[in-house]
Amino acid sequence: MPKSPPRAWQRMLSGRRLDLLDPTPVDIEIEDIAHGLAFVARWNGQTAGDFAYTVAEHSLLVETLLGRLEPGIDQKWRLAALLHDAPEYVIGDMISPVKAAVGPGYGALDERLTAAIHIRFGLPATIPVRVKRKIKKADRISAWMEATQIAGFTETEASKFFGRPDPGMTDGLVIMLRPPTETRKAFTERHTELMEALS
Repeated sequence: MPKSPPRAWQRMLSGRRLDLLDPTPVDIEIEDIAHGLAFVARWNGQTAGDFAYTVAEHSLLVETLLGRLEPGIDQKWRLAALLHDAPEYVIGDMISPVKAAVGPGYGALDERLTAAIHIRFGLPATIPVRVKRKIKKADRISAWMEATQIAGFTETEASKFFGRPDPGMTDGLVIMLRPPTETRKAFTERHTELMEALS
C-alpha cells in the first residue's frame, strides 16, 4: 500500500486550509495573518519586558520607518512593508543562523507564501527590487532599534550587525511591548487603513 504524502497544510482559525507547498490567495485572510504574527516572538523570545516583541509589532515599525525613509512613497509599498514578514504567520520567525542551517528550502517556501499574500491584497507577486531594498533598509533600522532597546545589544554591537541608522530615522520611536491582542488589533487596523487608501 503506497504511503500518503506528508501533510503540508495548516487549518487557520478562519477555517481556511492553507497548503504551504502550494498556497493560493483565496486561502489567505488578514485576520489569520494578524493573529499569527501577534503571537510569534522575534529574537526567539530573548527580549526584555513582560510581553514578547512580536513579528506584528516589528511589521508595524518597519512600515512606519519606510514612511520616514520615503515620505512620498506609494501606499501600496507601505502595505508591502507591513506584510514583509507575513509568511511567518505560518512558518514562524527563524533567526538568520537557523535559516542558513535549513538551507534554500526555507527561502523557496517563503517566496511562495509571499507571492500568494501579495496577490491576495492587490500587490504584485514580486515587488520591484528598488522597493524591496528600501523595505530591507527599514527592516535593518528596526532590527538595530530592537537590538539596542530590548535585546541586550550595545550600540556598537548592533551597528556591526545591522549598520548604525541616521538618528533622524529613529527620533521619537520607542519599541512597544504590549499584549498580543492589542498588537493584533493595531496590525489589522493599519492594514485596513492602507487598503482603503488604495481603493
